[in-house]
Amino acid sequence: MATSALAAVDFGQGVSSAWSSVATFVPKLLAFLVILFIGWLIAKALAKAVSMVLEKVGFNRLLERGGFKQMLARSQFDASNIISKIVYYAILLIALQFAFGVFGPNPVSSLLNDIVAWLPRAIVAIVIVVIAGAIAKAVKDLVANALGGVSYGKVLATIASVFIWGLGAIAALNQIGVATAVTLPVLITVLATVGGIAVVGVGGGLIKPMQQRWETWLGRAEAEIPAAKAQAEAYQRGREDARRSGDVPTEQTTVHQPVSAGHHAADPTRTQQAGGGMQTGGGMPAPQQQFPPNQGQVPPHQDPGQRPPGGSMPPPPEYR
Repeated sequence: MATSALAAVDFGQGVSSAWSSVATFVPKLLAFLVILFIGWLIAKALAKAVSMVLEKVGFNRLLERGGFKQMLARSQFDASNIISKIVYYAILLIALQFAFGVFGPNPVSSLLNDIVAWLPRAIVAIVIVVIAGAIAKAVKDLVANALGGVSYGKVLATIASVFIWGLGAIAALNQIGVATAVTLPVLITVLATVGGIAVVGVGGGLIKPMQQRWETWLGRAEAEIPAAKAQAEAYQRGREDARRSGDVPTEQTTVHQPVSAGHHAADPTRTQQAGGGMQTGGGMPAPQQQFPPNQGQVPPHQDPGQRPPGGSMPPPPEYR
């Protein structure tokens, strides 16, 4: 009897502790759902607001100038929509962080805290990449236009663009903390290699080969510099002409109708006094029309190829 009573007492304590755990968990679950729902509403509102603001400020055009248009050509979202989606999921992560905090310390909350702390760095990295892309595109266009008349203009423009892209990518990776142990040594190695080649190769053991190459390059550059300078001046003059044409209204030219052969149009500003000529209603003499000698006379019948009695060829059709 004592054993059965003890088992009954233990069973009752287990049931009561289970009910107390459920009673404690249910309010936390409700608070979790409420916080998550409120965070979802805030995320949707902020994502829509960010998309509208980016469209107003012309963020898509900035990315197109930066060379991102080809990257997003096959995507169903444009740049502003992608940024709004990032903001949406970032707000959801923050809401999840607060929601899981209701249950106390747990591994999910720790992971979400680390992700939320990393989000500002990711946003700064995206901004760095966008700015680097815009600068690279502008520098490429500038170098290509300035050196468009030389053969190596496009190559130099591409090299400058790739170099700026590389600097932007390395800065973005350092910002988000990805492969910092690799990107910085790679950058230092590339710069040191370029400097070493410039110092040792040009001024050291490769003097004679580099001298021959420099003579060839300098001769080609000297021959192409006038063409590049002329192209730059023509480009500048074209821009100035376009600017002036935008300020000064264009003049409309008068279209003159052609005058048929054998007839002369009378000029209203000029009149000739002809003896015995016809007078107009205002007393001014009407100009007399001049006709060729054979005008109005019908030539005699002639066989094809037969010359007229005078020995000259028949008059042209316009005088018949």
